[in-house]
Amino acid sequence: MNRNSIDDLARRLSEAVPEGVRAAGADLEKNFRGLLHSGFSRMDLVTREEFDIQAGVLARTREKLEALEARLAALEGHPPPAEDMGGDVPDASRADDLPPPGGG
Repeated sequence: MNRNSIDDLARRLSEAVPEGVRAAGADLEKNFRGLLHSGFSRMDLVTREEFDIQAGVLARTREKLEALEARLAALEGHPPPAEDMGGDVPDASRADDLPPPGGG
């Protein structure tokens, strides 16, 4: 959350307070702003920009890993690995890659 959003939220909170309490206006808004900053900083949040940067780094790393896997498979004379679908896919052409009979 950026500073302008926090300031806007603090202003709206102070405006929502009953008229009798609103006399402390600027002080109340300052206190709301401090509480919001404190609460958000304890959450250990990242900005959208930081998230997007890390997502890009992860995508480039994944591309490099896939290229290295394909290169290694070519050097070893094996076909490239299957797309990762959340688990290892055993190579049916090699008996040692298959689970033992009886599931044990």
